[in-house]
Amino acid sequence: MANKPIRIILVDDHKLTRKSWKAILEYDSRFTIINECDNRIDAINQAGELMPDVIMIDLNMHPVNGFDITQNILKTNPSIKIIGISVNNQPFYAKRMQEIGGSGFITKGSPFDEVMNAIEEVLRGEFFICNETKKIIS
Repeated sequence: MANKPIRIILVDDHKLTRKSWKAILEYDSRFTIINECDNRIDAINQAGELMPDVIMIDLNMHPVNGFDITQNILKTNPSIKIIGISVNNQPFYAKRMQEIGGSGFITKGSPFDEVMNAIEEVLRGEFFICNETKKIIS
């Protein structure tokens, strides 16, 4: 990616998780967090208003899960790359993200380098699955 930082929105219903992701991602100058959201309405509105390059979304949010939010965002903003995140490493999560038009899947335990690779790969149009989940699929 040229000199322009990759613009990211973080969506997670836990504030500590969002702040941790922000600190990790902004440690790398290639990334900038343009907003954080903790619910469906904010995520959908901010996606449309800010048009981020990438949205990283917790798939296990309540009352509306990240799969449903992803589908809603992609209906009106199909160019946004959305990476699903979960503590669960089961292949279903990656498969479901791919089925609904998401761009990838990582776990909350994915190493820093893998998270960076995920963002770069989805921006190149590839679907990314973290190694922890790939091992289960193989």
